Amino acid sequence: MNAVDVVRRLHEHRMWANHQLLAAAGKLSPETLRQTFAIGQGSIWKSLLHLYAAEYVWIEALQGNQSAITPGDVPGKLPGNQEAPGAIESLEQLEADWRALDARWQSYLANLRAESLEDSVIRVSSTGKTFAARRVDSLLHVCTHASYTVAQVVNMLRQSGAESFPDIMLISLARQQMLADR
Repeated sequence: MNAVDVVRRLHEHRMWANHQLLAAAGKLSPETLRQTFAIGQGSIWKSLLHLYAAEYVWIEALQGNQSAITPGDVPGKLPGNQEAPGAIESLEQLEADWRALDARWQSYLANLRAESLEDSVIRVSSTGKTFAARRVDSLLHVCTHASYTVAQVVNMLRQSGAESFPDIMLISLARQQMLADR
């Protein structure tokens, strides 16, 4: 397996884990979804939005939009009088938007080439600070950030009293795929 294949595999796992979380979140009451916790972004809902937003701004940066904003950002922050995307208000909308975002990621990753992994990716933060990193590091960051945030959401699910938790480990995905291939 080469570096591009490893990056693709990690992103495949990231997308799968995200949808395991969304399925678990779909079983929660609106109150539990927005219950306050002293970890992550403060609630399951806010943490899911944060996870989606991070993946959104990073695909934008990887595709050359250094100053991407996420749905719900303040229109005044937009360069060139761009229209801000609307805020995500429901779990159903988040799921639909995430499926569309996954399709963008899948297309991007399908076209990823080893020779581009060392290229610089520029990202301008919401505070206006400019950062540069290698493409491979940016791609790996998206996955490690997702793993960290997913673990926080699973912890919130445990604390909320949820009766079942998503199995979000990469090895679980691999085993599931092996069974499906038989």
